[in-house]
Amino acid sequence: MNYVFGPVLSRRLGQSLGVDPIPQKTCNWNCVYCQLGRTTPLTDRVEEYYPREEIVAEVEEAVRTHGRSKIDWVTFVGSGEPTLHSGIGWMVREVKERTGIPVAVITNGSLLYIPGVRKALLPADVVLPSLDAGSEELYKKINRPHPEFTYERLVDGLISFSREYEGQLWIEVVLLAGLNDGEESLKDLAEVIGRIGPDQVHLNLPTRPPAESWVGPATEEGLLRARAILGDVTRVFHGVEGTHDLGGYEDVVDAILDIISRHPMSEEELKRTLEEWFPGEVEEALGKLAASGKAHVVERYGARFWRGSDSTYSGSPEES
Repeated sequence: MNYVFGPVLSRRLGQSLGVDPIPQKTCNWNCVYCQLGRTTPLTDRVEEYYPREEIVAEVEEAVRTHGRSKIDWVTFVGSGEPTLHSGIGWMVREVKERTGIPVAVITNGSLLYIPGVRKALLPADVVLPSLDAGSEELYKKINRPHPEFTYERLVDGLISFSREYEGQLWIEVVLLAGLNDGEESLKDLAEVIGRIGPDQVHLNLPTRPPAESWVGPATEEGLLRARAILGDVTRVFHGVEGTHDLGGYEDVVDAILDIISRHPMSEEELKRTLEEWFPGEVEEALGKLAASGKAHVVERYGARFWRGSDSTYSGSPEES
């Protein structure tokens, strides 16, 4: 498939069928922790990158292939920022109507200052925007946005959307050691979150290879501090163990590439998944994957991760 992948096992959404409506890596941010690597170049262009009818048709096909009962959510996530696709609102409405499956949108929230983008996301059952910083300075350091984007505009968009939206609004905070896990930074963030008023705040750690090799996850102490300062709406999400759905594929390499190009996997996770769906072919499959030239291994946090070859990470002796 060209635009749909999974279902993948999500920490927050169970079995999630991913929808990728934009080319990799089409984004207006260049986050230091991004699992898809660096954004080169940044773009703020909103357009119909891929035909919306083809994307929705692939969602319908995937639901038929895997079965409605095997999918908990259809999630628009993208190899970058999904709201850069001009048809995002139409696609959300059509997927809900044609499949009857709840729809989630994972977004950096940068375009929510635009009334039309806010309106486009109103039909979604849950929207998960990012907010990693409580100040302009930290926003620019962590998220490295397009030069035209400001922190004030980001926050204003989130506040406006919160007032208009009737679904679940879950703010996602990626907690990074030495960046946004200190007391002062967290108090600034708590003040902004209080103005937005989300239903939940999700604390996540960068468990997959980040774009910049110097980025590290907050410690347990940092997590505890964040929960205490950000309040009762806060939830902590650690990595989830399990396997991803590779059903519906005839070629094992295609099955893996569809996932790891958008969702890098640890070698351990990949081997578990292969053993379930292609028993007895694990080592052969990994050999074919390496030989394809479409996947590479990067080492982070003492583990090996497989990711698409199009991803660009900071130079490091750990990479291979």
